[in-house]
Amino acid sequence: MLETIRTAWRIKELRERILFTLAMFVVFRVGSAIPVPGVDATRLAEFFQEDTIFGFVNIIGGGNLANFTIFALGIMPYINASIIMNLLTIVIPKLKEWSQEGPEGRKKMTQITRYGTIVIALIQAFGLSTIIAGEAVVDRTTLSYITIIISLTTGTAFLMWMGELITERGIGNGISLLIFAGIVAGFPMGVAMIAEQYRFGEINMLMIVLVALVLLALIVGIIGLDQGQRRVNVQYSKRVVGRKMYGGQATHIPMKVNQAGVIPVIFASVILSFPQTLVSFIQHPVAQSIAASLGWGTNLNLILYMTLIILFTFFYTAVQFDPFQVAGNIKKYGGFIPGLRPGRPTADYLARITSRLTTAGAFSLAFIAVFPILLERLTGMNIIFGGTGLIIVVGVTLETFKQIESHMLMRSYRGFMR
Repeated sequence: MLETIRTAWRIKELRERILFTLAMFVVFRVGSAIPVPGVDATRLAEFFQEDTIFGFVNIIGGGNLANFTIFALGIMPYINASIIMNLLTIVIPKLKEWSQEGPEGRKKMTQITRYGTIVIALIQAFGLSTIIAGEAVVDRTTLSYITIIISLTTGTAFLMWMGELITERGIGNGISLLIFAGIVAGFPMGVAMIAEQYRFGEINMLMIVLVALVLLALIVGIIGLDQGQRRVNVQYSKRVVGRKMYGGQATHIPMKVNQAGVIPVIFASVILSFPQTLVSFIQHPVAQSIAASLGWGTNLNLILYMTLIILFTFFYTAVQFDPFQVAGNIKKYGGFIPGLRPGRPTADYLARITSRLTTAGAFSLAFIAVFPILLERLTGMNIIFGGTGLIIVVGVTLETFKQIESHMLMRSYRGFMR
């Protein structure tokens, strides 16, 4: 492993990409220390200790929301805009046409996503400045609120630009790496909390070791879920075009166990936090009772959380993978799955495989997301990374290593994956 890292470091282009990505991380952390002007961040500490949607966004953003820095909104507006664009592609023919046009079509959709990000950021910034930060705004004038809204929106736009720059000039997916950096930024604080629990005798060393081993096994499970796939063999018949002969080779379709990634977990977390966030503003016994029953970690919360993850996994997989379109493409290029006729039989076969894989992936994803919560409740020990954080960190790390490997393989070097 160390030899592989040294070999990667000796490649000039790869070394420059890694250094550029690390430099962007430094910029991200510096920006995370710049507060929004006109806001007293210390007054917000109590609010973000509650388990609301804003607490979830704060965890994803590396604590920027609680500190109300210029990166308080994080990259969530861009993620929301991207998800909305994916959903609109299904119902709007023009967007679907652009998505199939190649680089030019994707360029148009990227531009619309950028505009959508700014609009969503403006709406969220207005909500934060008037609802959440209302008590913490020092000078409650129109100019002060405009300054806060512009600062928050500019911070999101800068992160969006920085993420695209990392993708282009760095290594890995820039947006994912910024989320990764925000989650990992909370690691030292998590270690410090565990050390305090150990110092005061709340936990012992044996418990720390056992929890570490359980989390290690969970990481192995996440890797297996991310890498697991069913390979469907496809045979292409020979065809003559002019004086050349094409086809005749055998290949396969890699169908992943978890095609939806971490999106269902994020969706479920946000949607499940909405009711509790809304009722938290209503000072009524019934509303407070509902908020308590939906509190993070309660039995009802965990059941709804797992249910939403499973439902969103099926939904997002159906959006991303169309068996009829894949079967049509196979037939178009003269291919077939051995033992099946091209067309409808092939599509039905792919649909059955997708259904089985998605079932296994959905239940596994729900278990991984909920298990750290149950472990923290059982042991009373602070778990540094929740299920969502673990899935994101492991997934981004694997994807980044794959890109490093691809750069090395182009130069005939041995990569990380063997």
